[in-house]
Amino acid sequence: MSVDTIAVIGGTGPQGRGLAYRFALAGHEVVLGSRDAARAQEKAEEINGRLERALVVGASNPEAAGKADLVLLAVPWDGHAALVASLALDLAGKVVISCINPLAFDEDGAYGLVLEESAAQETQRLVPGARVVGAFHHVAALSLWKTPELLAHEDVLVCGDDQEAKGVVQDLAASVTGKRGIDAGSLRLARQLEPLTAVLIGMNKRYKTRTGVSITGLKDV
Repeated sequence: MSVDTIAVIGGTGPQGRGLAYRFALAGHEVVLGSRDAARAQEKAEEINGRLERALVVGASNPEAAGKADLVLLAVPWDGHAALVASLALDLAGKVVISCINPLAFDEDGAYGLVLEESAAQETQRLVPGARVVGAFHHVAALSLWKTPELLAHEDVLVCGDDQEAKGVVQDLAASVTGKRGIDAGSLRLARQLEPLTAVLIGMNKRYKTRTGVSITGLKDV
């Protein structure tokens, strides 16, 4: 499957902006989606300024999803279900990446919410015709944006039930790390991958760094 145009829904947030930047650096056309199309266009122009070429445009969420071959969801957990349901017609039949981490925060820091289903599973349930893949949960937004250099010390873990769609996302991961993403299993494992981000956030705060996930011991990935 060829991926030319990628929509980033929630593209005005730090994670969405960072991933949009990386995808555009790799030569993809990117459409930033937002509830406010004008704000999306402002962020698109900010990214294009770093790219020194115009590969990114802004649009409303439905317009962005409708234009794309592949859609990445990088929206806050609050309101996630309503937003996905509103885009169901635009997402049907497409590869949809969920990088959403349902987290909460208290005086002890970040922690994963205990849910009956992950954000990725919720997306699949709401849009049964979509080809949902979980990926890019553990890449820090600041790392994505700070430098154009590939994050070669990290791995992108990819989970999903559609093998072809999962392969597409594994290939796309190279735009961030320079190497193919790692098949982490079925979509149900997003329930374990999503809250792991809370552990990384805690370590980042404790050690004043930006941690990532690196998998060792695999051959012929």
